[in-house]
Amino acid sequence: MGQRIIHVDMDEFFAAVEKLDNPELVGKCVLVGGDPKGRGVVSTASYEARQFGCHSAMPMATAVRLCPHAIVLPVRGDRYGQVSREVFEIFERFSPMIEPLSIDEAFIDVTGCERLHGPAERIARDIQAAITDELHLSASIGVAPNKFLAKLASDLDKPAGLVVISEQTIHDILDPLPVTKLWGVGKRAAGELARLNIQTIGQLRCTDPAILADRFGQAGEHFANLANGVDDRPVTPDGQAKSIGAETTFAQDIAELDELRRILSQQVEQVARRLRRAGLKARTITLKLRTGDFTTMTRSRTFGEATDLTDTLRQAAKGLLAQWSSQRFAPLRLIGITASQLAGGGGQLSLFDNGEDRARERRIDQTVDRIVERFGPESVQRGG
Repeated sequence: MGQRIIHVDMDEFFAAVEKLDNPELVGKCVLVGGDPKGRGVVSTASYEARQFGCHSAMPMATAVRLCPHAIVLPVRGDRYGQVSREVFEIFERFSPMIEPLSIDEAFIDVTGCERLHGPAERIARDIQAAITDELHLSASIGVAPNKFLAKLASDLDKPAGLVVISEQTIHDILDPLPVTKLWGVGKRAAGELARLNIQTIGQLRCTDPAILADRFGQAGEHFANLANGVDDRPVTPDGQAKSIGAETTFAQDIAELDELRRILSQQVEQVARRLRRAGLKARTITLKLRTGDFTTMTRSRTFGEATDLTDTLRQAAKGLLAQWSSQRFAPLRLIGITASQLAGGGGQLSLFDNGEDRARERRIDQTVDRIVERFGPESVQRGG
């Protein structure tokens, strides 16, 4: 027997948590995301709102026009993170091989778990039942021999569905589906395939690979493999974030450099706190800027050693902003900061650092963290 991969996708996750916390929202159109009066976007639309054409990543203003009676709620990241951890704790009962894709989605490799927990389909049903019974949420689940098929299966019977694709049913399930169900086939590639009279996965599967290679190069081989249900990528557990960031899109472009510095300082505070909470330090910090014409620029700095100190990160971020503004300042639509090249927080002190200054910075950070934990982020305003 080959691999057995489960893909779990929580249904309308942000909206579902809001309904869980406020049962009066059940059965109503709920939009979770940014301010509809600004440039906010929809993070999650409830299934009721989706009936009016609302969907994630849509401008919130557009969603409200489509569904004017919708209840618009802000994103509560901490609460969703708490529930997400409870969901992943359920996954961990069945296998240590868990690859998170997002806060509400993961692959689980249950190959070899049959002796402890039964066949893959039973494990999937047990996971689904635990999510429903213990957390009062629903999940759509796919079970298949590989990641591509498992993810595709979880999308075939939403919400609260469970679809199994076996080696014997791969072509029966894939062949009628549109080529856009394949990873990597977007509108442009779908248009190219349509010019070859290829609109379904079955038609793609029966196409000479040489034709696909000639038209798409290496991507053509990728499309052919997926059309045949072939995906060799392993489930790769990675509980550690690859980056931690914060960004803000403005309702109106901001031209005041002092205001941009203030917002950037707040973002650095947030990122530094998240690093410390996760026990991580960053070696690289990247400033992201987007002007009103949607031109996006990034500037990065890499430290000699990883850090989680707010002031160190802030000074680096301010330096990057100053470097950009002195060269080509323009009003900004978006500003953001990302910490990357993350490592565990136990790094050694450099021989050339002022240990007393660093110790003082750390004491300040720890004090601020405790205050924020108790009273919220608005309770502390640091100079910077």
